[in-house]
Amino acid sequence: MKFFKTSEYHFFKKSTYISLRWIGIIGQLISVNFVYLFLNFNFDFITSNVIIFFGVLSNLYLIFIYGKTQLSDRSAFIFLLIDILQLGALLYLTGGVVNPFAVFLLIPSVFSSSNLSFRTNLLLVSITITVIIILTFYSKNLPSPIGDHFHVSPYYYYSIPVALIIALIFLNYFAISFGTQSRLRKEALAKMEQVMSTEHELLSLGGQAAAAAHSLGTPLSTIKIITQDLLKQFKGKKEIQKDIELLSSQVERCNQILKRLSLNPSVEDDFIDKDLTIKDYLTEIITSFKETSKKNFVLNYEQYSNKKKISKSIEIVYGLRNFIGNANKFSKKTVYINLKSDSLITEIIIEDDGEGFSRDILSKIGEPYLKSDYVNEQSKTGLGLGLFIGKTLLEKNFASINCRNSKTRSGAEIIIKWNNKDLFNI
Repeated sequence: MKFFKTSEYHFFKKSTYISLRWIGIIGQLISVNFVYLFLNFNFDFITSNVIIFFGVLSNLYLIFIYGKTQLSDRSAFIFLLIDILQLGALLYLTGGVVNPFAVFLLIPSVFSSSNLSFRTNLLLVSITITVIIILTFYSKNLPSPIGDHFHVSPYYYYSIPVALIIALIFLNYFAISFGTQSRLRKEALAKMEQVMSTEHELLSLGGQAAAAAHSLGTPLSTIKIITQDLLKQFKGKKEIQKDIELLSSQVERCNQILKRLSLNPSVEDDFIDKDLTIKDYLTEIITSFKETSKKNFVLNYEQYSNKKKISKSIEIVYGLRNFIGNANKFSKKTVYINLKSDSLITEIIIEDDGEGFSRDILSKIGEPYLKSDYVNEQSKTGLGLGLFIGKTLLEKNFASINCRNSKTRSGAEIIIKWNNKDLFNI
């Protein structure tokens, strides 16, 4: 099954947006009517309420006519544009940029920056800046009697739109940055959950394969006995004997395939079905890589003395497999794994003899979707998902992870450390 990348899709929840708009609309109604009816300020009261009424209509449209639960990038742009223009019209009637409520012009574009596409954000920011500039040069005076006594230096007056534009760009930049990182992290976590789900499915399939191996064992054994009898019967007839030998070898191959698929604990997958020591975990994981890799794996456990077993944990197994798999992928010839322990701490150090981490991503190790900016090193780097998944899974199980370039070898070094009281209580 192919999963789409959530980071490439932009939308936000309609109900949340509607609630925020109601807050804004009610705030506008209270402000306009309070200053006119109770403070006796003089401004275009009727036109102001008509403009607010258009905001009410657009919200009612979202509730009763717009049927989707999520606002698409395009739809969100249209309604946020309405918000900017509506507030801009209100400010035009009530003093322009010197109106203290002018700061609310920043909200629609900042709100969109963490949810919508860069193109949409750029358009909204550009429109907001345009509205601010227009309100700087063209607007009615502040409501009287304030407008009759409000006089400021041109330096102060023009500093207001400059400050608003700088704040707008600054807030949007940070919101876009954090929004992008959030989407990528959610996507990476979704992939991790997908992988973990696959692991559980494989365990379930393993039980079914074991049942299949048991059921097929008898007919395969019968075929094997018959082939042995046929070999005796047609001894000396090379052409027939060759075909029978091929049949016998294929029967044996079927037995081996079923044996592997069954996840027989006594054969190769003890760590899935039993509580084991960390040393046994590492031994089984290394064995699984040796079946497909020509690299040399060196496991040193001379300083490991703790014989306690830990509870079966697919998360720990998969986390360790990711780090060891990365070392296997990027090493030249050898992967070095050093296991240490004392009465307080258990530590695993994974090193390789490859090129090590790229300089520009070394400080970001553990974040998803990393890519080196160095052209000559890009072919040697992945997207950082393996490290992200491994780090997340192990840290969830109380491990501390330190990723760096090895001080004794040319490649990368991963230091995984547990307090024994946490490791053996998992």
